Amino acid sequence: MRYFIHIGYHGTKYSGWQKHPGVLNVQEVLETALSSLLKTPVAIVGCGRTDAQVHASQFFFHMDVEKEWDFDLFFRLNKVLPDDIAVFDIIPMEGLPHARFDAIQRSYDYFIHTYKDPFLSEFSALYLEINWDLDKMKAAVALLPLYNDYRGFCKSPDRNDHTICNVTTAALYVDERGDKLRFQISANRFLSKMIRIIMGRLLDIGRGKMSVDEFESYLISKETPAVIIPAYPQGLYLSKVTYPYLELEPRSIFALLKDEDSWQLV
Repeated sequence: MRYFIHIGYHGTKYSGWQKHPGVLNVQEVLETALSSLLKTPVAIVGCGRTDAQVHASQFFFHMDVEKEWDFDLFFRLNKVLPDDIAVFDIIPMEGLPHARFDAIQRSYDYFIHTYKDPFLSEFSALYLEINWDLDKMKAAVALLPLYNDYRGFCKSPDRNDHTICNVTTAALYVDERGDKLRFQISANRFLSKMIRIIMGRLLDIGRGKMSVDEFESYLISKETPAVIIPAYPQGLYLSKVTYPYLELEPRSIFALLKDEDSWQLV
């Protein structure tokens, strides 16, 4: 029987989702917990990969279990997992749907705070800047759905079969006090570090270090610049994953940062 597991995790302590020897990763923590509880080796397949210190307020993985368990797996799994990984739903699926390949859209949020706050330090990226040029940043964000080749926003484009990403929506928000920013983007797929690279360019525009035309030139020329500085990882969240047969609202509001009533579209 195949199951989809709906989870969320705070990625600060982890070297990303994917299992790698010698480093702490989310996938291995979950596989170890499931294998212990189900008394059999369990391999899981995630809906994607997140980089080191990147979070997921919504994430899905699938697993195959031959023998049905006779206890409350939801309760026990949440009890044995660390506090920074939470299980929201365990969903039996018909057939063999795939958590990664069947996803038709993924959405990410990137959060910035512009003043030092110890209660935000691991949930949002700190940039001690004021007077962002939000109009120019907004103009650059509006360009993103108009192009679909993001080769110029990928550090290692040749590692991919292609660099086509169909961005459906992109928006920039500011909170009521004007000291927090939120960048939101949705697409069918993303390249490695693509969102953090885009965010780094948007920050350069906001500081006056890059023009909107120069930003667009990377979308037009598809050339990868010699120097790429991605934005900090801790501001990034995988926040929504959509399937043709499954669409659940995220369960976490990650420290109220995503409260829609507190954000204003730029």
